[in-house]
Amino acid sequence: MAEQHGKALVPQIRFAGFTDPWEQRKLGEELGFLRNNTLSRAELSDSEGAVLDIHYGDVLIKYGSVLDIEKANVPRIADDAVANRQTCDCLQDGDVIIADTAEDSAVGKCTELCNSAGKKVFSGLHTMPLRPTREYASGYLGHYLNSSAFHDQLLPLMQGIKVISVSRSAMEDMMMAVPSVAEQASIGAFFDRLDSLITLHQRKYDKLCVLKKSMLDKMFPKGGSLYPEIRFAGFTDPWEQRKLSELVEIERGGSPRPIERYITDDPCGLNWVKIGDAPELGRYITQTTEKIKPEGLAKTRQVYPGDLVLSNSMSFGRPYIMAIKGCIHDGWLLIRDAQKHFDPIFLCHMLGAPQMLNQYRMFAAGSTVNNLNKELVGKAIVSLPSKDEQREIGIVLDRLDSLITLHQRKLELLRNIKKSMLDKMFV
Repeated sequence: MAEQHGKALVPQIRFAGFTDPWEQRKLGEELGFLRNNTLSRAELSDSEGAVLDIHYGDVLIKYGSVLDIEKANVPRIADDAVANRQTCDCLQDGDVIIADTAEDSAVGKCTELCNSAGKKVFSGLHTMPLRPTREYASGYLGHYLNSSAFHDQLLPLMQGIKVISVSRSAMEDMMMAVPSVAEQASIGAFFDRLDSLITLHQRKYDKLCVLKKSMLDKMFPKGGSLYPEIRFAGFTDPWEQRKLSELVEIERGGSPRPIERYITDDPCGLNWVKIGDAPELGRYITQTTEKIKPEGLAKTRQVYPGDLVLSNSMSFGRPYIMAIKGCIHDGWLLIRDAQKHFDPIFLCHMLGAPQMLNQYRMFAAGSTVNNLNKELVGKAIVSLPSKDEQREIGIVLDRLDSLITLHQRKLELLRNIKKSMLDKMFV
């Protein structure tokens, strides 16, 4: 953005009917600073107290560009006597609350207040509350002040190393791009609708994740029982309990060293399966970003389509099904069901079920280093029903995974659309 005060600006994308250039104004001329308080998180409560208090940590992480007081769970000042002693200003709709401190460049993130009528709301620790000195359409300031067009101006003004902050004096001199109130209203309404869609899919995604967690907990026996809490009609036989090592082959991966000497761009190289190749969505590893030379095969372990791999360090215990042939390094364990005791989808879900993860954590906590090896995983007690029941369980859990993936992809798409629009609709 140009620095000349009063310079006319035009965004890359705008709604039909709006052609007037935007004006450039100083933030200090458009918004007046209000008083905040310095109450710590320990002095706030989720349920006790009559006065709401907006904490900077919630602005940075929890709240969107617009904070709907009717819908949001805003903390309260736990002690009414403490609340009554505060000399900070009471906020109203249209006020903007900026987080002036953060651990990274997120400092300066803000939220605009709405639906606060009839409630007493304060701006709390490490915040800058501001109030427009002239008319602004609802939602415009919250979205604009969070856009890169505005926030990028803050980057050279940030101070600190471990804790980053921005001063009020620096904020006052920042330049804002201001369209007509009518265009502000169209922009604010557009982003509000987009945020509503994002919230809708986020809630559906969260509910599905909770449902899957519950199903994993209830569809596998626990506490030594041979019967799960939930099962499909027609299945009544007890599940069989065995050590995992009695049913499958478990081997640790390996890495030829130094690995740099074995990495190759040759298309005939062997797929080199790293933790980063595991998908965020889904259960199958379908590609790798790197390959290794065939001469490295003697120092690693080869896996084939249908094999399972289990991460054994860091966020250990995450299982995946190989859809390609490749080689795994020592951050993976190979789980090969050579005797076909398991339906592969069932086995993959079972290895990641809470009952198994609890055993992994217990075994890892008792080892010299906090990770898994083939002996520890092999000690885990598993429960397995008939192949027919395994298939039914696998189908249901896979359908849940597909729904979760669908909503996560929609969320990613909507967030990308919003990011693009924030870049193109503001100057």
